[in-house]
Amino acid sequence: MAVSPDTLPPKKKRPSMSLDGRILRSLLLRSKETSSLNPISFVLNRNSNSIIRKTKLLTLLLEDLVMDQDARRFPASAVLCFEEMFIVLQSVKTLIEDCCNGSRLWLLIQQQAVANKIHELTLELSTLIDIFPVKEMNLGHDVEELVDLIRKQCAKTVASIDEKDINLRDDVLQKLDRIKSEIVPQQSKLKEIFTRLEMNDSTSCSNEIQILEEEVRNQGDEKSKAEIVSLIGLVRYAKCVLYGESSPRTVPRRRKVSSTDLTIPADFRCPISLDLMREPVVVSTGQTYDRASIKLWIESGHTTCPKTGQTLDHTEMIPNCALRNLIVMWCREHRIPFESTEAKENVNGVTTNKTLIEATKMTVSFLIEKARGSRSLEHANRFVSELRAIAKTDSNSRACIAEADGLPLLVKFLGSEHPSLQVNAVTTILNLSILEANKTRIMETDGVLNGVIEVLRTGATWEAKGNAAATIFSLTGVHAYRKKLGRKTRVIKGLIELATNGPINSKRDALVAILNLAGDRETVGKLLEVGVVEMASEVMDGLPEEGVTVLEAVVKKGGLAAITATFHMIKKLAMILRDGTERAQESAAATLVNICRKGGLEIVSELAAIPGIERVIWEVMGMGTGRGRRKAATLLRILRRWAAGLYGNPTAAYSNMGASSTTTTTTAMVLPG
Repeated sequence: MAVSPDTLPPKKKRPSMSLDGRILRSLLLRSKETSSLNPISFVLNRNSNSIIRKTKLLTLLLEDLVMDQDARRFPASAVLCFEEMFIVLQSVKTLIEDCCNGSRLWLLIQQQAVANKIHELTLELSTLIDIFPVKEMNLGHDVEELVDLIRKQCAKTVASIDEKDINLRDDVLQKLDRIKSEIVPQQSKLKEIFTRLEMNDSTSCSNEIQILEEEVRNQGDEKSKAEIVSLIGLVRYAKCVLYGESSPRTVPRRRKVSSTDLTIPADFRCPISLDLMREPVVVSTGQTYDRASIKLWIESGHTTCPKTGQTLDHTEMIPNCALRNLIVMWCREHRIPFESTEAKENVNGVTTNKTLIEATKMTVSFLIEKARGSRSLEHANRFVSELRAIAKTDSNSRACIAEADGLPLLVKFLGSEHPSLQVNAVTTILNLSILEANKTRIMETDGVLNGVIEVLRTGATWEAKGNAAATIFSLTGVHAYRKKLGRKTRVIKGLIELATNGPINSKRDALVAILNLAGDRETVGKLLEVGVVEMASEVMDGLPEEGVTVLEAVVKKGGLAAITATFHMIKKLAMILRDGTERAQESAAATLVNICRKGGLEIVSELAAIPGIERVIWEVMGMGTGRGRRKAATLLRILRRWAAGLYGNPTAAYSNMGASSTTTTTTAMVLPG
């Protein structure tokens, strides 16, 4: 039987947690979060405190509304007010958090703009309170009084700034102008400014510098960038002058320790430096290198591609953005800091910013004077460690240190019995050597090169030895210096010893230096004399890519002496050809091709006698890199000519190889494991 609708009671509408209820609760949560913020303590304290107080009053109102929401349904105009209030409070919260966590000096300079923004947000809140439908909601008398109080409080707001904040900003701007005019700031006045800004130690200044550098990257306006860069120079100077002795350094962490502790994907490594690429670029042959390494290679006089040996049609470098993005993602996943050299130079190396340059000169002069007059090695170490940090920042800083006669000072500490001081001194020289002009200064300043070589041979720590090796590598970027360093037996022996006995990080520093030196035939002869092949053989057990790359370079330039020395390496190279990474396989195939071509029948016979070698070569031809496939194909042709009895007979035709070409081995056999 059908039921008449009139027989059922009408449905009651649910008065409670609908969309407007959720909006109100979200608004209350945001209001509580905003009202619990601490006001800005070092500048604009009154302004930030004022809007936080108003937010606390708003929180009381919202709490009353939430308690009463189950008994009423809000009109649409009230819900709209809630939504707009949420946006305003989110803006207030973000603004105050950014001010408290951002750069103090930049906030000081921008205080008028920030005060105006706080005033605008307060006016927006005042407007919303004005249009809030108090009468339509039938609120209690107490709640109406609270709304009226908030309205009056918001209406009183003005965009004013405390005079003491204005004076502080003027003092900072005056200091910047004086520095730009090459006038050294008074230390007492500088101390007063930084105390007001609550930067009372070296750590807080270092944090401020990092925040300012990040601010430069985020700024799109060139004028603002220049102003921030000037502030960086001021903070660096103040940090050293005011708090330099309050931050002693122990032995610093190893360079790039986080990335070298992991197995870096082969495609992410620069074929020249063997290290993680920061700015991958593509050259005319289609190969990818780290910008700094390939630039150094070309500036050294090379006109060929390091991997393929092909002549470069031009020296233009095209950024490999896709690969760089992959590297950045990999670094982020493994929590490895990623910062490109180019980006760092753009942040701190603003050559047109005279204030920064003059501030850097003042800072460097102060540090050198203090280090030179230090009564103890511990005190000297504090100042040298600051020089090390400055030398890492940009080209202008490196030039300033060298021009201020920093090298003779650093030489004095290379032989120090204080391990940390020795590390800081040699690492500062390494950082200075990045600048081309400083390479000449290092080579020509009395005692610098000999001091670096002595650290390489007898340094107190592996880090000191590794950084000395890295300095040698940097200097070999100049062709004339590469030949000069290659003639020094102490350099060759020091690098071989470090590559043989050092930890992985130090081994890599030594290997890249050896790899660069191996570009000169005369140097390869010295490398062979001191056992570079034996060293490479040992290194292959832990660092196969690096070891076989060095061996490839030595064989390429070493002539018959290198072939003779590498005869016992045939089986080991075949193992890498089978089990190595694509890059290791590529270098192993190239090395075997050179050995077979120069070594004659006996060498080829030794390779052909290895069980399963053809199958391994076929696999590289099918799955290796482009160059690896080409080298493997060449190697296979050599083996087949040997099998046909044609190897070494230049008049034989390839067409006569025939069916006997595959009889050298059986594919069922495998290399010994």
